[in-house]
Amino acid sequence: MKIIYDNIVYSLQKAGGISIYWSELIKRLLKREKNVSFYDSKNQNIFRKDLDIRFQKESNLDLKLLRYLPFMKKLPLKSVFHSSYYRVSLQKDVVNITTVHDFTYEYFMRSGLAKYVHVLQKGFAIKKSDGIICVSENTKKDLMKFYPMIDESKIKVIYNGVGDEFIKFENPQKYLINEFEVLKDKKYIIYIGDRSSYKNFDVVIKVLKELNDFSLVIVGGKEFDINEQENIKEINNRVYPFRGIGGDKLNILYNNAFCLFYPSSYEGFGIPISEAMKAGCPVVSTNKSSIPEVSGDAAVLVDEVKKAKFIESIKLLENVNLRDDLIKKGLIQSQKFSWDKCFDETMRFYEEVYKRKFNK
Repeated sequence: MKIIYDNIVYSLQKAGGISIYWSELIKRLLKREKNVSFYDSKNQNIFRKDLDIRFQKESNLDLKLLRYLPFMKKLPLKSVFHSSYYRVSLQKDVVNITTVHDFTYEYFMRSGLAKYVHVLQKGFAIKKSDGIICVSENTKKDLMKFYPMIDESKIKVIYNGVGDEFIKFENPQKYLINEFEVLKDKKYIIYIGDRSSYKNFDVVIKVLKELNDFSLVIVGGKEFDINEQENIKEINNRVYPFRGIGGDKLNILYNNAFCLFYPSSYEGFGIPISEAMKAGCPVVSTNKSSIPEVSGDAAVLVDEVKKAKFIESIKLLENVNLRDDLIKKGLIQSQKFSWDKCFDETMRFYEEVYKRKFNK
């Protein structure tokens, strides 16, 4: 069974959950599967640079166009094609696999060309795929809501994993050196990811304005825009942004944080939650979408995205017994998520779909 990977996501983002997911699959493919080919192009993705892979170029077309087109190259007979971002091969003798991460565009993006094109491309990939991977039961539920015509037997829920680099340190402060030395003796809350509207970053700022004894560490996302600069002006001396850092450094930040503050209204999975739990960092988040599915009873979850609710929840963690209990539960809960397990289940799904298509 020949496996073909389309690495286009690396050209679409510099970092992010999908890049982590794709890189973890590739790491294991390189170790365990010999009959695999990659299509790729030069990019600035922080996770791609750590992968030593031989790859082919798909096309000389501009990426802005190529990303929305079906895969261009002729593929070997009866191969498995898996794109990192909603593309399919139109060959009839190829197995198409699509991973669906979330439905943020459908739920939260205002109508416009970007939303229309994304939804069109995603829908085309879903309908043309022989097998569909959903990263959580909640994502599967959303898929069946938006595409009720899809045969449910084609869908497999395979949870994301959590990296081996995320561990709980015995003496975490000693790792606050170099660029992190500024955080020594700081009591900080950590925020991970981009700042799209559904992530509710504006609420994070409102909360920090009330919690004067806390600093805020922000990992990832773009540079602050003008509105954000104005919004954080009042607490600017307590805000520490870090961009382009890998898992090992992120683990240091989790270990020294008072908590992960993750006030998102929607997640397909929510990788930072599982990372934080594995690093022994308490989580404050929302009781929405896949978040309770991933966090279990190991996080403080609020039902409403309101400043007062989050402040109350963060202050609960001042209770040492409650904090220690959540950390212990988080370490146990995080063991449910493994990239090895994710990879093994993905390979088995390839085989299952392959047999269903060609061994009828």
